[in-house]
Amino acid sequence: MLRRLTIRDFVIVDRLELDFAAGFGALTGETGAGKSILLDALGLALGGRGEAGVVRVGQERADIVAEFDLPANDALSAWLAEQALESEGDCVILRRVVDAAGRSRAWINGVAVTLAQLRAAGDWLADIHGQHAHHALLRADAQRDLLDTHAGALAVLDEVAQSHRDWQALVTLRREAEADSANSARERELLAWQLKELDELAFDADEWTELNAEHSRLGHAAALMDGADATLAELSEGDGAVCSILRHLDARIAELADIDGGLADVRELLSSAAIQADEALHALRRYRDRLDLDPQRLAEIERRISSVLDVARKYRTSPEDLPELAEQWRDRLVALDARSDPLRLALAEAEARQRLDAAAAKLSALRRPAADSLSREITEAMQTLAMAGGRFEVALEPCAPGAHGAEAVEFRVAANPGQTLRSLSKVASGGELSRIGLAIQVMTSRDAATPTLIFDEVDVGIGGRVAEIVGKLLAQLGRERQVLCVTHLPQVAACADWQWRIAKTERDGQTLSEVKPLRGEERIEEIARMLGGVNITATTRDHAAEMLGAR
Repeated sequence: MLRRLTIRDFVIVDRLELDFAAGFGALTGETGAGKSILLDALGLALGGRGEAGVVRVGQERADIVAEFDLPANDALSAWLAEQALESEGDCVILRRVVDAAGRSRAWINGVAVTLAQLRAAGDWLADIHGQHAHHALLRADAQRDLLDTHAGALAVLDEVAQSHRDWQALVTLRREAEADSANSARERELLAWQLKELDELAFDADEWTELNAEHSRLGHAAALMDGADATLAELSEGDGAVCSILRHLDARIAELADIDGGLADVRELLSSAAIQADEALHALRRYRDRLDLDPQRLAEIERRISSVLDVARKYRTSPEDLPELAEQWRDRLVALDARSDPLRLALAEAEARQRLDAAAAKLSALRRPAADSLSREITEAMQTLAMAGGRFEVALEPCAPGAHGAEAVEFRVAANPGQTLRSLSKVASGGELSRIGLAIQVMTSRDAATPTLIFDEVDVGIGGRVAEIVGKLLAQLGRERQVLCVTHLPQVAACADWQWRIAKTERDGQTLSEVKPLRGEERIEEIARMLGGVNITATTRDHAAEMLGAR
């Protein structure tokens, strides 16, 4: 659940630190006092859209920090570990900063993250139902998503979507093959001829390196031989041979070092130099023995290099890239061969369609009982929401299997007894839509894994006994989750486990929003204000106390 929300310089909030409790909490206050601003700030911390206008006038940045209990949800813990965002304790801390220029930064557990990462974490932690959320229920895709969530069918839906993509790809491949068979045949013939030429060349990148090294050596063989002979002569021949001189100097210093130990280092250096000179001499002799003038081998290498360069120029590539080019041609030839076999393509397409049909059937099997249960639950809720005798139905209309399954989903309603069920978008009035939407939101919220549910004035358009029923629905939901609700209705607020009043205040010539937890008489006074408006009487207070006592 949401533990704490810290807000700095957000719209008309300067500094707030709010500690939240479990259960159902009501946020009340006069219109424009800033109730929805608190939820907007929380929405920002959960990854909502941020812009410069959210920064309080005259300040550099808005800063929001939301601290949640880490839910008993292996999926979130695994995701945090995968992203290297684990917390040391049992909480998850989301932070969002928006500066006066509209630039935004985000953190999870103190680690800088992208907005997409912040939003992904927020989806596991809280779900915000806005005051106009019921309008989304008029969209077919929103209705389908609600049903699939209620059915626990999201994983199967992903399987259907992938199967549909696979099948569509094969359908496209078959159609392209049928339309372009002549061109494909010409391309296969050309590729086969080109590959034959490269195969006959029998060339690889390692050979190219070896060819160039050997060519360089043979091309400079005479200079290498002359240089090696001259160096050998200076190392080992005549009175001035380097090796002889070093050995002589080593022997002389050895005698002197026996007299004066201070020459030991010099002796060691000369001895090492003499040894290394001898080793260089032997290595150079071995190298010289291998050197030979071989005009025939040099001509062979030059012919081979010329052949490779001719082919590389022909295909406008470098010699080193010829092997990779051959692999690309082979892959393309395999693809063309596959496209050239109509029977094979048709078989693959049929198998993909079977997989799609099977996945769609599995999705349908989950949707049917979920549609029945959701229809029954919403119909029961309607009876208590001033729509006695009304009916609600989640209709499943069969269609050709596609990315969303083998049926179209449509919410249908009959708001009054005896009426025919018709599309929700065509028959529900504004007030009816609001009540039906609220019932759907409350019922389907039970299906979500999010531990915190937030309702922002979703009770607009209702009142009286219906408002009391809505309050009891939210209170019932609050026994399972943490529920926060911004409301103007005393019947709803009186059902809450705890209540805060949000009000505007003047400070240093600025209008600011403040939050006050209500207890005892303060809460009675607030409920009375919501009941009676400006002039609050003893009778109004008694009524408020009675409402709270009935809770």
